[in-house]
Amino acid sequence: MTDKARPASEITEGLRDWSDNRRDDAADALLKLVYAELHRQAHRYLQKERVGHTLQTTALVHEAYLKLVGQKSVVWESRSHFYAIAATMMRRILIDYAKTKHRVRRGGVNSDLALENALTISISETDFDLLALDEALNRLAAKEAQMAKVVELRFFSGLDVVETAEVLGISESTIKRDWRMAKAWLRRELTQ
Repeated sequence: MTDKARPASEITEGLRDWSDNRRDDAADALLKLVYAELHRQAHRYLQKERVGHTLQTTALVHEAYLKLVGQKSVVWESRSHFYAIAATMMRRILIDYAKTKHRVRRGGVNSDLALENALTISISETDFDLLALDEALNRLAAKEAQMAKVVELRFFSGLDVVETAEVLGISESTIKRDWRMAKAWLRRELTQ
């Protein structure tokens, strides 16, 4: 049974056990509950990476999970909150990886993806790389932090509108509006 098929309450209870240090094995028990979804997220990210990317799905999941386990001060609110933090961790890992591996400025290969394949912003054959997206998201966050968070949750963690609204504590219509506006803003930034 994948964690998406598990009751959200089971995962949320595992997160609370972990947050409250109620059980010594809480982190290990939680991993069993969420591993399939983390693996799915990691696979989705890596499919968007350039051909020949050397980081493997399982390695990305394990590295992200190790970072998550190191988050001692986080009070996990829900499974959506956990997946949002996991998505942020995976994004940071991929950005760090991109900064140190295979980049032109370090003598590597500059191999970009079509934007439409990486960020469902219908645009034709415009290439960008993950670093460009990260830089654009950072600029967006400086202007409109909520919009940047919506992109991070929708794109990097794969949350739907309802889950994103739950994590951010705002209405679904606001999520939809911010998503549309952020996609348009990113389209402009990445095509200039």
